[in-house]
Amino acid sequence: MDTLTLVVVIAVASVAVLAVAGTTLLRRRPRKAPLPPLTEPTTERDETPSGDVKVLTPEAPADLRAPPGVAVEQPEPTAGRLARLRSRLAGQRSLGRGLLGLLSRDKLDEQTWEEVEEVLLGADVGVGPTQDLVERLRRRLTDGGDPESARSLLREELLALVDPDLDRSLHTAGSDGRPAVVLVVGVNGTGKTTSVGKLARVLVADGRTVLLGAADTFRAAAADQLQTWGERVGAPVVRGPEGGDPASVAFDAVKQGAEGDYDVVLVDTAGRLQNKVGLMDELGKVKRVVEKHGPVDEVLLVLDATTGQNGLVQARVFAEVVDVTGIVLTKLDGTAKGGIVVAVQRELGVPVKLVGLGEGPDDLAPFEPEAFVDALLAD
Repeated sequence: MDTLTLVVVIAVASVAVLAVAGTTLLRRRPRKAPLPPLTEPTTERDETPSGDVKVLTPEAPADLRAPPGVAVEQPEPTAGRLARLRSRLAGQRSLGRGLLGLLSRDKLDEQTWEEVEEVLLGADVGVGPTQDLVERLRRRLTDGGDPESARSLLREELLALVDPDLDRSLHTAGSDGRPAVVLVVGVNGTGKTTSVGKLARVLVADGRTVLLGAADTFRAAAADQLQTWGERVGAPVVRGPEGGDPASVAFDAVKQGAEGDYDVVLVDTAGRLQNKVGLMDELGKVKRVVEKHGPVDEVLLVLDATTGQNGLVQARVFAEVVDVTGIVLTKLDGTAKGGIVVAVQRELGVPVKLVGLGEGPDDLAPFEPEAFVDALLAD
């Protein structure tokens, strides 16, 4: 056998060996698990000037089982939580102390009442509520000098101003076999997604089963952040592709919430600037799409308490778009001025239902007027 023939034989043998090895490797490669089927797409008319119909194609249903290795926490009970966090309201005490100092003077003259007005306006109570409160105090306090009487009267009037008769309960009981739907809206930077995560803990602490909808598809970190919050209390998250249609994700979340027999579906929406007409229109669309399943039970507007009167402008515009039913005030433990509670309720005619009093996971508390006023007047 000459040299050329020998080289050819060796080459052919090498190819055969490689082919056999490749076949073996392919046989040993594990098969991919089949992808879960997509839910049926729904159609929603795009309300752009063109009026084209666009097809919403939700992402595959989320795995509704708790992820392995994640310890599920049991949040602390919400009853009396605001009273337990009373020390966090220390920054608000300047309002109560300032008023008490003025109303306990020996003589309540015009200069004193002007100073009372300044204290109230400086605390973001607002012009209308300030005038009402001063008028009532002037009728009832003809003489000063009695600190205890002034404190008792001031507590009564501040409590009336905060309005304890407003319905502050969270409507989280569905009907006709469907879950309650809570839509959370707000401006960028108010702590909206964090508030959604903390609200999930509030609901779980009160015995509700919760499904989260990550409809903030414009900020990639929002869905991841929400999923982290959800995993800690066993609340699964329905999410879509980054940049996807938020209305589609919200629709799919409510659908899966009904199919999974959850008590509450909590939908986080993208943070929006109230002066961006297109974004506000899209928020209205999210609500309309969700309502194909049934009515939205709560629309909670998250406001940063430190923004003061500017927060009222935000509140006004959001209320026009999505019929806000309650306010979540964040950062009330910091440099915020407690009068914003009064001002925002007066502006919208809806109650403050929850307040954020810190960065801890259970620092979101149901708002209790009596505990709040007592904190304002604490020594």
